[in-house]
Amino acid sequence: MHITVNEIKKDPKIAALIDSANRMLEAIGYTEHGPRHVGFVSATAGRILSELGFPQRDCQLAAIAGWVHDVGNAVNRLNHGISGGVLLFPLLLETGLPIEEVTAIVGAVGNHEEQNGKVISALSAALVIADKADAHRTRVRRMPYNAADIHDRVNYSIGSNQVEVDAQRREIRIQISMDETSSVMDFLEIYLSRMLMCEEAAGFLGCRFQLVVNGVLINRQGQKRAEA
Repeated sequence: MHITVNEIKKDPKIAALIDSANRMLEAIGYTEHGPRHVGFVSATAGRILSELGFPQRDCQLAAIAGWVHDVGNAVNRLNHGISGGVLLFPLLLETGLPIEEVTAIVGAVGNHEEQNGKVISALSAALVIADKADAHRTRVRRMPYNAADIHDRVNYSIGSNQVEVDAQRREIRIQISMDETSSVMDFLEIYLSRMLMCEEAAGFLGCRFQLVVNGVLINRQGQKRAEA
């Protein structure tokens, strides 16, 4: 019997780590990293692989990786992907997941940071895209938001974000709608390295990556695809 993401969500030790990680990031002024964020990443990572035709078990593993990917923040924000993978290894084994699935998940978690990660698998690729796509107003903790904080300013400006998968054209697109609270320049100041990692991840999946902000195609890779 395969372990599902819903069973992982009920695990009290993993739930405690997610809660602790979210509270630690709140203490140092970061945006929301709790059930809303990991829920978005979990659902989106699983959907990316599903829409590209991957086996259902791969989609479940992507959803599990999305749910647990940020637990390393309970230790420290720095290198949280690596510490998260280490923390998760024994906990995931305890759930009954086979060792092969555990190593696939912790490898993806350990490589999801743009500072020190590399896309190593389809699971890893889906996790990267889903995680980096989640910029949104609902992640801002403080109201009124702090306009001097670029992370608050950018996230507050984003009223919608969507990850679209076109399996036929082999395209993965992040669609973002921003208001005048912030700007594309602000967004890129934070997210450029993350979007470049999304290009790498989409390429691993045999797709082109497009970043579209307010209806405008931003990245060159997407433009090349559009011109092909």
